[in-house]
Amino acid sequence: MITASAVAAVSAIALTGCSSDGSSKGGSAGGGSLTVAKPDGAAVLATQINNPFIGTGSGMSLGYDRMLYEPLAIVNPVGKNETTPWLASKVEWNSDYTQLTVTPRKGVKWNDGKPFTADDIVYTYNLIKTTPALDLGGLKLSDVKKDGDNVVLSFSESKFVKQGDVLQVPIVPEHQWKSISDPTKDPVKEAIGTGPYTIKTFSSQGVVLKSRSDYWGGAVPVAELKYLEYNDNTGLLRALQSGETDWAQIFITDYQKNYVDKDPKHNVFWGANVLSPDMIVVNTTKAPFNDVAFRKAVNMVVDRKAHAEKARSNAGPELTNVTGIPQPTGDQYIAPEYKDQTFTIDVDGAKKVLSDAGYTWKDGALIDPKGSPVSFTLQDPQGWNDYVTGIQLAATQIKSTLGADAKVATPDADTWLANMASGNFDAALHWTGSGSNPWHIYDDVMNSSYLDQATDGKVSDNFGRYSNPEATALLKEYAQASDDGARTAALNKLQKIFVEDVPAIAVGTHPQLAEYNTRKFTGWPSEKDQYATADPTQPSAVQVLMNLKPAGK
Repeated sequence: MITASAVAAVSAIALTGCSSDGSSKGGSAGGGSLTVAKPDGAAVLATQINNPFIGTGSGMSLGYDRMLYEPLAIVNPVGKNETTPWLASKVEWNSDYTQLTVTPRKGVKWNDGKPFTADDIVYTYNLIKTTPALDLGGLKLSDVKKDGDNVVLSFSESKFVKQGDVLQVPIVPEHQWKSISDPTKDPVKEAIGTGPYTIKTFSSQGVVLKSRSDYWGGAVPVAELKYLEYNDNTGLLRALQSGETDWAQIFITDYQKNYVDKDPKHNVFWGANVLSPDMIVVNTTKAPFNDVAFRKAVNMVVDRKAHAEKARSNAGPELTNVTGIPQPTGDQYIAPEYKDQTFTIDVDGAKKVLSDAGYTWKDGALIDPKGSPVSFTLQDPQGWNDYVTGIQLAATQIKSTLGADAKVATPDADTWLANMASGNFDAALHWTGSGSNPWHIYDDVMNSSYLDQATDGKVSDNFGRYSNPEATALLKEYAQASDDGARTAALNKLQKIFVEDVPAIAVGTHPQLAEYNTRKFTGWPSEKDQYATADPTQPSAVQVLMNLKPAGK
């Protein structure tokens, strides 16, 4: 979900223990340990799967793969949206972002002692090029080749909006993977990576990683990482409260009282405000949301303040701008005509929109132009407390102000995901993709290309099935533009369509959540130091780890 900033070229950034040319200075490992945890249940640990291309495997689900396999560069969805070279000492895009030149970092070794080379980069990207199932980011590579000491990646279309998808591919060793017959399914029990850790033990009780003494990035500040699974958020919250777990990513109702205040000197909860709003995704192919008048009316009565306070426990700021772009992160992208236009609850205005469109009321119930009572169901998975609270708030508000019969359903997560893909829903609260610009926000709810790519009636995005040729063309225009002026012009037009046609209803910010404590280590990212998000499952987790220092030093 992360996309890099528009940086045409970035210079190498020295890491702790690395000289400016990227070669390791060595150094002894740090001490102590950190426990990282997820609330996904014990089933994740039933089978050891270290393959970084299997998103549901133990390594990617828990996040420990981030400490084994590393990307060419790490991109920051917050702060200054900077790109930090990692296994590459330098990355440089051409003017239209169809070609990337990469300089491999020198002095890097795989954890089996063999040297990391440009051939490993070429192998990894060719593997993606020739195996469509591994092209998780839609890279559409057209060519991968060595050019002297560098590697040149060419693409069939501009990668401006997908720089992060390109740069954050986990690099795998050719000498091991060339003998793997099916890289889409092999669990890769022996994880050979360039990262600062190797697997010490794996069991149904958890995973323990031990630090490398020969890591290219220098001394690893934490000697041991322990990864645990809890059955649910409640169990993980107890572990965070007691100090049994140090680092996690969960939603916590009233996080100040239920986590921070348990140890206010050390416990930290941070919701990094990325460019990703939560939206009520509406099925635009069926009543009542196939009517733009009804979509507009609902948009005018949703209580965003209540959503921020009650559904999100103020984990992120209230969503205020009518474009759906979170602020202040996205201030620079908001079109001039919408700079000062904020969401307000306007019940009278909403009712006028409906009346003008032929709606009436009978005994307080909303009746559509055909004479039928307006009824629909909002659905989100049971147990997703913040989302369920969000749809309950929305349903109550819509029913009390407009008279529509808004119901709530809470199926299990698998059923919900299937319903979204197949269109078996009226409305649902859903997140959008995130990047260093708002393209993903609008792509997720307005790009009809996803409808053209549907398989057996199932779509991978634009779940609301909104079809607008102009919006689709503008999204493509933005993605393939060769200068900022053209991108700005396209984005301003997209915002106008979003505001006027309401393809989805933006209701709140969707921060990347994280919890950690500073009892043993400091140097974590925070609201004051946004060099990365603090989510331990993201590619930047290794960057965060290498930035830590023993407490008191």
